[in-house]
Amino acid sequence: MTDLVLKPTPLQNSDSLLVLASGSVTRRHLLNSAGLSCSVMPPDLDETELKQKGSAEGWSAAEIALRLAEAKALAVQKPDAFVIGADQVLSCNGTLYDKPASINAARQQLEALRGQTHTLHTAVVVCHQGQVVWHHVAEPKLTMRAFSSLFLEAYLAEEGTRCLSSVGAYRVEGPGLHLFERIEGEYAAILGLPLFPLLHALRDRGVILS
Repeated sequence: MTDLVLKPTPLQNSDSLLVLASGSVTRRHLLNSAGLSCSVMPPDLDETELKQKGSAEGWSAAEIALRLAEAKALAVQKPDAFVIGADQVLSCNGTLYDKPASINAARQQLEALRGQTHTLHTAVVVCHQGQVVWHHVAEPKLTMRAFSSLFLEAYLAEEGTRCLSSVGAYRVEGPGLHLFERIEGEYAAILGLPLFPLLHALRDRGVILS
């Protein structure tokens, strides 16, 4: 975690600081690419406990993602800033998927998703002064093609452990794009941060210029 506070860019209100409650390089890159500056403060949070609670209480995939995003944002104590939390859960035919723990787990997951349409429940939350002031869940849908086992092994050899960083065992910004025949939804939401609704919410609150 870092306490380094970055100065706002010209697109931001000079009095409004942004903090990303995530260690995700991709999410930080998405914000930076949109011309925004943010401090990065990964929260100290046990996600497993919250996921287990959600499973026991029958939360939907969208609710699990939203609760995790909220917990991440609220765990960062920066009352003078607008804190962004985000999380993503994959569901397919009633089964929820998390980041695979090994290459073999990634292989089994991709075999289950092959030829199927799955949903990425991508939640984003904004907190200010210790309170949730806005939240949103985007649900892009992705259809995998019926790729061969030969391709799957070649893909896993090419990606290696990089495929373990995603709930779907793929990076659509990389070789994972070869897995799909159709993608529906905002590209940024697939990567883990629904930018269009987030930017709108930040404008409404005077964080960025309207």
